[in-house]
Amino acid sequence: MYCAWLEDHKNVHESWDGFFRNIQASSPSGEVGERRPSALLQGRVLSHSHDMAQKVVEDHLAVHTLIRAYQIRGHHVAQLDPLGILEADLDSFLCQVGLVNTGLDESDLDRSFQLPPTTFIGGQEPTLPLREIIRRLEMSYCGHIGVEFMFINNVDQCQWIRQKFETPGIMQFTNAEKRTLLARLIRSTRFEDFLARKWSSEKRFGLEGCEVLIPALKTIIDKSSTAGIDSVIMGMPHRGRLNVLANVIRKDLDQIFCQFDPKLEAADEGSGDVKYHLGMYHERINRGTDKNITLSLMANPSHLEAVDPVVQGKTKAEQFYRGDSEGKKVMSILMHGDAAFAGQGVVYETFHLSELPSYTTYGTIHVVVNNQIGFTTDPRVARSSPYPTDVARVVNAPIFHVNADDPEAVMYVCQVAAEWRTTFNKDVVIDLVCYRRFGHNEMDEPMFTQPLMYKQIRRQEHVLKKYSDKLIAEGVVTLQEFEEEVAKYDKICEEAYTSSKDEKILHIRHWLDSPWPGFFTAEGEPRSMSCLPTGLDEDVLQHIGTTASSVPLEDFKIHPGVSRILRGRADLVKNRQLDWALGEYMAFGSLLKDGIHVRLSGQDVERGTFSHRHHVLHDQEVDKRICVPMNHLWQNQALYTVCNSSLSEYGVLGFELGFAMASPNALILWEAQFGDFHNTAQCIIDQFISSGQAKWVRNNGIILLLPHGMEGMGPEHSSARPERFLQMSKDDPDHFPEFSGDFEVQQLNDCNWIVVNCSTPANYCHVLRRQILLPFRKPLIIFTPKSLLRHPDARSSFDDLAKGTKFKRLILDVGPASQSPGQVKRVIFCTGKVYYELAKERKQQNMEKDIAIIRLEQISPFPFDLVREEVDKYSNAELVWCQEEHKNMGYFDYVRPRVLTVVANKKPIWYVGRDPAAAPATGNKSTHVNELKRFMDTAFNLSAFQERDL
Repeated sequence: MYCAWLEDHKNVHESWDGFFRNIQASSPSGEVGERRPSALLQGRVLSHSHDMAQKVVEDHLAVHTLIRAYQIRGHHVAQLDPLGILEADLDSFLCQVGLVNTGLDESDLDRSFQLPPTTFIGGQEPTLPLREIIRRLEMSYCGHIGVEFMFINNVDQCQWIRQKFETPGIMQFTNAEKRTLLARLIRSTRFEDFLARKWSSEKRFGLEGCEVLIPALKTIIDKSSTAGIDSVIMGMPHRGRLNVLANVIRKDLDQIFCQFDPKLEAADEGSGDVKYHLGMYHERINRGTDKNITLSLMANPSHLEAVDPVVQGKTKAEQFYRGDSEGKKVMSILMHGDAAFAGQGVVYETFHLSELPSYTTYGTIHVVVNNQIGFTTDPRVARSSPYPTDVARVVNAPIFHVNADDPEAVMYVCQVAAEWRTTFNKDVVIDLVCYRRFGHNEMDEPMFTQPLMYKQIRRQEHVLKKYSDKLIAEGVVTLQEFEEEVAKYDKICEEAYTSSKDEKILHIRHWLDSPWPGFFTAEGEPRSMSCLPTGLDEDVLQHIGTTASSVPLEDFKIHPGVSRILRGRADLVKNRQLDWALGEYMAFGSLLKDGIHVRLSGQDVERGTFSHRHHVLHDQEVDKRICVPMNHLWQNQALYTVCNSSLSEYGVLGFELGFAMASPNALILWEAQFGDFHNTAQCIIDQFISSGQAKWVRNNGIILLLPHGMEGMGPEHSSARPERFLQMSKDDPDHFPEFSGDFEVQQLNDCNWIVVNCSTPANYCHVLRRQILLPFRKPLIIFTPKSLLRHPDARSSFDDLAKGTKFKRLILDVGPASQSPGQVKRVIFCTGKVYYELAKERKQQNMEKDIAIIRLEQISPFPFDLVREEVDKYSNAELVWCQEEHKNMGYFDYVRPRVLTVVANKKPIWYVGRDPAAAPATGNKSTHVNELKRFMDTAFNLSAFQERDL
């Protein structure tokens, strides 16, 4: 970056050399003398220069200062507000940064000055009178467009922007372009008018006050299509969504209108969602370029900006699957509200991903619908920054502020933004300064809180009226042509309205934003209701194990500690054993062999938080030389992507969720550094992952790896909060299901997500492989271990992964207790790490015949069938649920009613574990140990519950 800075400044100095040579040539002989431009720029004038020469140079530098002032600060006084409430004070501006501060005065206005190389206002003219310089600068920077770009630390990019806005006459449109713009504005405006007439009492979050958004988006898409883009993925809030669906995506109008019918029954399973949250996927011809283009608008909740990283993830996935390594075919457009753009932290998290190698989408065009208000909140109390868009400055994204009541200025800005993205592959922001003609929704009364603003809005002439009058005055269209175009679109709306009355059933599947062609049947159902065994051939296990314990590249020097880890793996493979890291290797490697892309993302996932994974090896002697052994397994394997993320959960989990939407034939995993870190991504979990299929009939196979376990390390990083995931699982605790067909698969198909806590590496491998072999996709939540990663008992044999084996939803007791089940006095059900502590304590107390320990590996959906078999098998035993988590946390509240349903409420299931608490774990090691000893004593005290009431 420092080298780039030097190069930029070298280029500027070379340009200034020419500039001062021109001044020299235009000055009286000997006036300037030999000067170095760097000395001039720093204000050091050579002492022996003639006073007149010094005045000439100082005046020219003053002009440069003036030009630079407009470039830096002109946007502050641009006429951006259509309401005229925030009018610019140009006289004040000139006093602050103009003639007074530069040393120039009105007597200089008619003098001609040499123009510096950092401006394009002269066109082909090297000199201009000062009066004309100021006039052209005001046209470029103080009109209806405010250009905020001088913070960008790249000279070429700044020069590119200057040229786009300073070149005389550059913002010109043909009559044909103006007529197209008018037609688009008619559609945008009349669509909202039609909805207002037909459904006056319905909330629809209309676009009134920013109707120019529709032609703006279409201009961006047209320009991008010309540059080669054939797929655009969009995210937006609810305001104007129906208009975008109708006039940008081109969703059939009758399908939109029938959404307003309250009597239509939904044909699809699930809750559905309100009409202004639904998404859409549509392939059509772009009329501007006659090229095919695919447009996808992502479904999203009311949680503003939450969809931003999801859109980016899906865009990245489509680019990946298409081999679009520079974003030349697939791009994203994000629309925002002004208050949310400034207020929601996920906006920053999303920007922060924009240029990271594994997350970049090669430039996003952000369009801010700047209503100058958030619900009822004035900007003065809604943000600390001058503009809602200031967050974009962090990634050097240029920001184009534009008055939304000047459609031609908006179109020009959109063209420049699309060209910027094509040229530099960087983010860009368009700030559409507009207003909201009605309240937050059509039923809201904005005069309660913004009386002055809304008095002005009621006087405000509609943008369509203003622009049509302008074009009629210019002779571009006639009044008759304009009225015919309005009548033509009104007729289209009326016909669609009539057609919508024929709809009897509401099909949410028609609003799917991420279709998976060929994966489901034509009706959107799974092609089967069975799952193949997830076991593997011995030679596959051996091959993956050998690669996992070696360095595939020659002359690659690894760290001695990593060498020791790889030797340990080699010993395990030799003994046909797996630890946790090898189990994961087996799952990933075998899927890559079958052409399944695997992507693992999160904080420090390459090495692993607990230094167990080491999927990326680093050469200790050559900087930045790395090796990913997983990509050296097979000749024609799929690619394995493992990438350390930025220190973000909300943004990165949203990104990976979006990535998983693009294709069912990929294993996409997000790992939290510690399980409790998922709570800063709770919005993505609650609004998208848990309920996404119910709301938007959208399958998703995202996997969350959440390290979990009480290790005596304090309240943070102990619990992944399993109770929260289980509480959001939709299976009925009081309903005992019918066991028919493949019950395991049917149960998985009916659930909203799968929650597991594997206690063996083999079962971990199986559940990862099952995720792909299932005929549908469900989110998978895995509580992963910490101490078990290296626990000598937490090992599996290759036999546990042999051909024909599969994931065990429940692991039986295979010890002495299972040999004489009638003699067993207590059955302890548990899950995860606590099993090993229970097994150790049982052995020490010599109670292996008296107590059976059964592990629930899949907690939700609850394995009713297997639990019933075990309860029937140990019919004389009392039932206990043991967990290391506190009683008000963990699994007990989920497990208890389901076990009671299994036993028809004929016997209790007792609780063993820590007492209720506010914090997930103690911060005192001795207290932790005492708590563990206390509940272990209870677990193996056969008389502990004899005196208790049910």
